Amino acid sequence: MAQSITTMLMFEGAAEEAMRLYTSLFAESAITTIERYGPGEPGAAGTVKLAEFTLAGRVFRAIDSPAKHNFTFTPSISIFVDCTDEAEQEAALAKLSEGGATLMPLANYGFSRRFAWIADRFGVSWQLNLP
Repeated sequence: MAQSITTMLMFEGAAEEAMRLYTSLFAESAITTIERYGPGEPGAAGTVKLAEFTLAGRVFRAIDSPAKHNFTFTPSISIFVDCTDEAEQEAALAKLSEGGATLMPLANYGFSRRFAWIADRFGVSWQLNLP
């Protein structure tokens, strides 16, 4: 049996900026640890070697990959958020969509009276639902 399962987000130099944005949007959210690359290590000095953060109490990890990849995030996997109210949903939608892309605009889609799906400026996909 697995000891733990955690979502890992890989960035290329923007991990800390992304974590600061994400943790500013939801209650019970914080960056809990950041280990940075130092001089002479594979990543750029000061970038995120490994970090852990929580969103609404759920643990995530993030890194700034020193290697360049031919891939990035895909909407096939997204962070699904059941928002507590319209104000939280609208604030998250406004901040996360800045510089990003709207995949499904905020609307009633039958399965939800208020739902939006966006990719933020880092390429991470978010589904924002109001149950």
